[in-house]
Formats: sequence, structure tokens, C-alpha cells
Amino acid sequence: MSASHEALTLARAWAAADPDEATRAELEATIAAAEADDDAATIELADAFRGRLQFGTAGLRGRLGPGPNRMNSVVVQQASAGLARFLVEREAHPSVVIGWDGRRGSAQFAREAAEVFAGAGVRAILLPRLLPTPVTAFAVRHLGVSAGVMVTASHNPPQDNGYKVYLGGADEGSQIVPPVDGEIAARIEEAAQTPVADYPRGSVEVAGEGVVDAYVAATAAIGQPDQGLAGATGPRVVYTPMHGVGLETVRAVLAAAGFPAVIPVPEQAEPDGAFPTVAFPNPEEPGALDLAMALATAEGAELILANDPDADRLAVAVPDDAAPAGWRMLTGNEVGLLLGWDAARAAGGRGVLAASIVSSPGLGAIAAAHGLEFVQTLTGFKWVSRVPGLVYGYEEALGYLVNPGTVRDKDGISALVRILTLASELQERGSSLTEELLALAGEFGAFESGQVSVRVTDLARIPATMAALRQTPPTELAGAAVLAADDLSLPEHGEIGDILRFTLDDGSRVMVRPSGTEPKVKVYIDATSADGPPAARIRRARERVAAIAEAVRPLLQ
Repeated sequence: MSASHEALTLARAWAAADPDEATRAELEATIAAAEADDDAATIELADAFRGRLQFGTAGLRGRLGPGPNRMNSVVVQQASAGLARFLVEREAHPSVVIGWDGRRGSAQFAREAAEVFAGAGVRAILLPRLLPTPVTAFAVRHLGVSAGVMVTASHNPPQDNGYKVYLGGADEGSQIVPPVDGEIAARIEEAAQTPVADYPRGSVEVAGEGVVDAYVAATAAIGQPDQGLAGATGPRVVYTPMHGVGLETVRAVLAAAGFPAVIPVPEQAEPDGAFPTVAFPNPEEPGALDLAMALATAEGAELILANDPDADRLAVAVPDDAAPAGWRMLTGNEVGLLLGWDAARAAGGRGVLAASIVSSPGLGAIAAAHGLEFVQTLTGFKWVSRVPGLVYGYEEALGYLVNPGTVRDKDGISALVRILTLASELQERGSSLTEELLALAGEFGAFESGQVSVRVTDLARIPATMAALRQTPPTELAGAAVLAADDLSLPEHGEIGDILRFTLDDGSRVMVRPSGTEPKVKVYIDATSADGPPAARIRRARERVAAIAEAVRPLLQ
């Protein structure tokens, strides 16, 4: 296989102008290998130079490496120059706060972005050190700036990084959404016509610890125990930040809220962009909590809490003698409904509960019982956080917003505080999160959920799978007839997105969509039961989820 003339030409030009010695050397080595007809190098060049890494509603996210279709110094500076142009056109004296996590390249990218912003006439404020994503989201509102940038790829594989954008002002620190993402992307294309070496640079401010202290205080305030439970010690907790940046902030918040210290998983306690103990740094992935479960058993812990590497998501595991390791990780929907019921009881009949369309319909039942409005949004937390009147919102992928007055994005630390508060109150009453799930099923019926995911190496498989299901939808799944097969991308369904929804005659629901952040096709399965006592309801609903999952798998091959 010979490298194309166009790819080699683009690669040589990039190498000549790349200001980063490391990526320049990497690219020069790849060019030399491609010139020697190395197939792997040829494929790499073709992919790295086949276009520009797309800037969308998640900002940028992609693999580290040289080239316009990768995350690197040049792409980050171009994105910053384009975002700066957008902000300068939008207001007279724009400002931006920049945060970063512990991934490879994050600190460098944050500094370079800040210098480009400052050179373009945008006041640039760097956070004082690597910190969780929710602190950056908080800082946008707390500092009253025009925008925020967080350099992170959240729970993506180690070779990835990203550039996440928030807007201040009327957007209240929410993530960008259309049409703004397109407007910023156009400015980035314009900025990319100028070599990054010619971008002016400016002086950068560094925020004091006050912004972190303010986040800690605001987050701790939602975790104060009920007056009647003051002094309760709460459950013994093992915690893992998954090689990310959560531990220091979690410790500070829990201390301020009066909770005992958590027991960290030592192998995963410090930031490490290589994520050496996990295949994927995502608490949802099989095996990701194995070290935490082993430590929790050894320490006699009663609860496991985990954040993903940038601490905007939360995972919860509870003791379960029937589980292989003696622990069961709660699903995102189980945690979402527990926190939703908690929020609904505190709302006093005012406000809105919201969840993404692929999350459990159980939140709607909770909202109705408490006289609250329920809103289903498009997938992605950028939509959940923007719901007017929101008092609580979640998405099944472990994202929860329990304090929308403080942060307008999913926040794994505030969710941790709230779930720990709930667990402590339940323990004081002789109950537990497991018992609370039974109570929830008794009150509203059991709402159980599951997922089937297929990770692909050939990205063409994803649209091919979706096209096949559109052309020939199933008529029956696990003994239940498919009453409706809805393509939610069509105008009659509100153009919600690339989602297929199958409604079954037993009340179950199946939704299929491409992942927005990973090379996966994801299937979301929801089943419900209101027959018998709570434990029987849960069992029946889980059995239906499992049966439907088995029926769905062949459709994805």
C-alpha cells in the first residue's frame, strides 16, 4: 500500500509548521515509514489528514497525535483562536476561564489556549491547578465570565483528549448547543487559515484558590444531614477517582459537609493519564470497579462511590451477596431514580424533573406523584441542564445534576454528596439504598433497565447497523410484539436524533442509537412491572430486560 501523494504533501506541510517538538518528531517518523510503504503508517497518515476534527456540541474530542483530525497543540490553538473570534464579535469585553484534568497533554493545551485567548483580546483566566470538570463549569458562573473551556476527554480511552466549551451570560454556564456550535466551528475554520505561529499571545491570569473554595462550600451545602440526623456517621465508604482528578476535591467537600473521610483505592488515587489499572477509565465498563470492590470487602465498607477521571459522572455499588464479588453496581437509572425521588420530596411541588429520552421513564412517574412537571430531552447533558425551572436532571450514563442553581452540567461530586447524604439518612433509620429501591418499586412500580453495546473498529458498521434496522425493524422481541417502530430522526417525531425506538406490547421499550462519544452502537432497554410485592416486581422487570437483551444482540451483528 503506497501513501497517497495528497496525504504526504499535507503531512510534510504540517510537520514543517508544527510548533510542538514531540508531535513533529512523531509525524516525521510516520512520514518516513509511509514513504517506505509501511501499511500502518500509510493508514495513519490517511486518517490523520482526511479532514478536520469536528467541532460540535461536545466541543472537540479525539485521539492525540499530529494532524488536523487529531487532538494536538495546533488544533487546540486554532480552536481557541476561533472561539476568541466568536466571543469578540459577541461582546465588547469577553472573558474565559480555562480548566484541565490529568490526561496527557491537558496542562499544555490549557496554557496554550489561554495564551491565544489573551492575544486575541479575551481576558483569559487559568484555574490554579488540574481540577474536576464541574469546578470549571461552576467557575463560569462564579467568575461571571463569557465562556469556559475544559481540557478533558472525560472517560474516553487514554489516547484521547478533548476541548469542552461552556457559555456564560444568558446560557448560565451550560454547554454549547446548536446553532452556536456551528458558528464557533466556522470561526475556527477561518482562524485555521493563519499559521498558529503567527497568532498573537497575551498575558494570562491565574485564578486564586477562592474559586475552588467557593465550589467546595456550595457543594458541601447540599450535603448537610437533616437536623434530626446531625452527628450521624454514615456508611463506611470506599472511593475511587479512576486515576482522575476527583479525590482532592471530594475529600475537601466531604470534610466541609461533616462526613467521615472516604477510603481511597490507592492504586487509582492519583491522576495518571495512562490509566494503568483499567482497560477503559469508565466506571460503566466491566472490571473498572474490581479494585474498589476488593478493597471494600477487605475494609468492611458498606458503600462504593466512584467518579470518572474528570469527576463529572458518579457510579455507586452496594453490597449484594448474590453478586460474584459480593458487590453490585447500581445502574445509572437506579441512581437516577433514587436521586430523583430524593429531589422530588424536597421540591415542595414546584419545579421540573428532566431526563434524556434514553433514560428511565420512571422519573416521569415520580414527578407526576409529586405534582412536578417532567421533561424528556434530547440525548446529551447539554439539553438536560437547559430545561427551564429544573430542580433535578439526569441521564442514564451516570450523569446527574442535583444542584442546578450552582452548576449547569452533570456533576459527579455534588451527586456523590447527595447520594451519601441519602445513604446516611437511610442508615440512621435502619435502612439502605437497596431497601430504598424496594420502596421505590412499591410506590411507583419497578422500572428496570439494561444496555447492549457493540464496540466497532470499522466506523462504517455503525450507520450500516442503523440503516438495516430502519429498513427491516423487528416485529417481535423476546415473545412480545413490537407495537411501534419509530425513527426519532424524522420530523414527525421532532427530529430528536439518530435514535430508533421500539415499543413492545408488554410495556417495554427498546431504543437504539450510535454513541455520541465512543465507537459504539448502544441499545437501551426499559421494562416495568407493577404486579406483586416490590421484590417480585423488580425480579420480573429484570427478567424482561435480560430476555429482550438476548433477543436484540443478533440484530446488531
